[in-house]
Amino acid sequence: MDFETGMENLTSNCDDDCDCIPDPALLDDFKRAIHALGGKWKLEILFTLMNGAVRFGALRRSIGGITQHMLTTQLRELEEDGLVSRIVLAEKPLRVEYELTDAAYGLLPAFKEMLSWSRLYGDARLMASRQT
Repeated sequence: MDFETGMENLTSNCDDDCDCIPDPALLDDFKRAIHALGGKWKLEILFTLMNGAVRFGALRRSIGGITQHMLTTQLRELEEDGLVSRIVLAEKPLRVEYELTDAAYGLLPAFKEMLSWSRLYGDARLMASRQT
C-alpha cells in the first residue's frame, strides 16, 4: 500500500540506486523533539495540561499509575525543556500549579493527529481481532 506521508521532501536528494536517508540536520531536529517528549509519562502529562494549569496532586490523580517521584522527575525535565512552567502561589499551605508554555501549546495539532490516528488504528485493530 503506497501513500504519501508528507515527509517525502525531508529526505536527502539521492540517486535511484541508494536508500534515502533523512537529512542529518532534520534528523537532529527530530531527535531533539523526541528527547524533549520521550519518557513514559511526558505525553500524558502534557495532554493533561492542555486545558490549563493543574495542581500537582490533581495532576497525579489524573494520570493513573504514576508515582509522586516519577511525576516530579518528568515535570522537572519538561520544565528544563521549556514545555511546562511551575507556578508557586504564596498561600498557606503552599500551592504549586503546572501549566504548559506557549511552546507546548504548539503540540496541540500533533495531539489532535495522534488522537485521530489512535481512533483509526484502534478501530482497525479491533476489527482484526474480531476476524480471528
